[in-house]
Amino acid sequence: MTRRPEPTTGGARPPITIDDTDKAIVEALQEDGRLPYTKLAAEVGLSEAAVRQRVQRLIESGVVQIVGVTDPMTLGFRRMAMIGLKVEGDLRATADAIAEIPEVSYVVVVSGSFDLMMEVVCEDDEHLLALLNDRVRVIPGVRSTESFTYLKLFKQTYAWGTQ
Repeated sequence: MTRRPEPTTGGARPPITIDDTDKAIVEALQEDGRLPYTKLAAEVGLSEAAVRQRVQRLIESGVVQIVGVTDPMTLGFRRMAMIGLKVEGDLRATADAIAEIPEVSYVVVVSGSFDLMMEVVCEDDEHLLALLNDRVRVIPGVRSTESFTYLKLFKQTYAWGTQ
């Protein structure tokens, strides 16, 4: 199963400073993550070697990840859902436990009526039921869950640009 890139907003890494050239590189890679260094260099006005170094630094610092994003439905996974969780105790510990489950592609601490939201990709409804019953609800601190099953995905993008 392909997993969504790990977020770096949990405070584990200090923010890094990127310049306008780095931003141009990020935006170009968001459009096409397979863009050859030669074309990327021409687009941002640097040498191929300089672009290669900058891309490597952006990857190592966690600013970007270059991954293949799949459509789970085309790979035989018939059930996707967003699940809201109400949690007692340490949210981070529960989020860490949820994040260890392979079917979970996304976990966030949120404000509002839920404490955590998680996205899952399952083979079918039986798989989703087993996941919820046998793996999520047994985690210490999980009080309740509410599932929002996906009927049709209209938009999914990772190209939100830079500031």
